Amino acid sequence: MKIAILGAGNLGLSIARGLITNNSITKLYLTRRNVESIATWSEYANTQITDDNKKAVQESDIIILAVQPRQLGDLLSEIKELLHDNHVLISTITGYSIAKMEEVVGKDVHIIRSMPNTAISVGKSMTCLCANEMGKDRLPVAEAIFNGLGTSIIIEEEHMRAATVICASGIAFWMRLIRATTQGGVQLGFDAEEAMKMSMYTAMGAASLLIETGAHPEEEIDKVTTPKGCTIEGLNEMEHQGLSSSLIQGIVASFNKINEIAQD
Repeated sequence: MKIAILGAGNLGLSIARGLITNNSITKLYLTRRNVESIATWSEYANTQITDDNKKAVQESDIIILAVQPRQLGDLLSEIKELLHDNHVLISTITGYSIAKMEEVVGKDVHIIRSMPNTAISVGKSMTCLCANEMGKDRLPVAEAIFNGLGTSIIIEEEHMRAATVICASGIAFWMRLIRATTQGGVQLGFDAEEAMKMSMYTAMGAASLLIETGAHPEEEIDKVTTPKGCTIEGLNEMEHQGLSSSLIQGIVASFNKINEIAQD
C-alpha cells in the first residue's frame, strides 16, 4: 500500500509506527510543516518525509488525515483537485463529519472516518470506523490498517460521538479505576509500584479473559465469588456506594458534553 499521513504529529506518527512495524506499506509519506522534527523517520525503509501535501497525495493511494480540526478544511481544499477514483481518504479528526468533508471534496470520493484512541501508540487501540456511500467498499482497507494497530469495529456515523466517549474518553475512565485499585493496594500495605503493577495486570487479565473466551462479565465474576466470601462482600459494598451507577452517569455526562460542544 502507498500511504500518505498528512499531519505527522503524535497520532500520525503512532499510526506510521504501526504501519512500518507490520510491513503494511510499499511507500509511506509523512507530511509536516516542520520536517526537521521528524527527520529521523526518513531512516525507515520506503518512508519519505516532506512538507508538500500535494506531492504526498499524488504519490499515494491511501491518505490518512491527522491534522488539527481547525486545519482540515484548508487541507481538503488544498488537495481536492488531486483526488482520483483510487484515492481513499481516512480521517482521524474528532468531530469533523463526513458531510462536512463532502462539502469540500464532493460525494464521489471514498471517505472513511476513524476514531482511534491513545492506546494506538502501543498497538492496542479500539478504533471505530464509518464511511460515506462511496467509501463503504473501502472499509476493509481501513480495517486492515487499524487491526494492525489494535482492533477495529464498523459503526454508523450517528454513533461516532458515543464511541468517542466509550473508547477515547474511556481510556481515562479505565486509568482512573486502575489508579483507585492502586490506592486501595497501598492502603492494604503494598508500596505504590507493587500495587500499580498488580492493578494494571489484573485489569489486563480481566479484559483478556472476556476477549479470549467471549464470556459475559457476570460469568467470570461468578467464578470468583463464593458464598459469604471476600469478593462478593467487596463487590456489594462497591455497588452500595454507587460504582456501576456513577460509571454510567459519568459516561452519559461525557456524551452530553460532547453533544454540547459539537453544537457550538
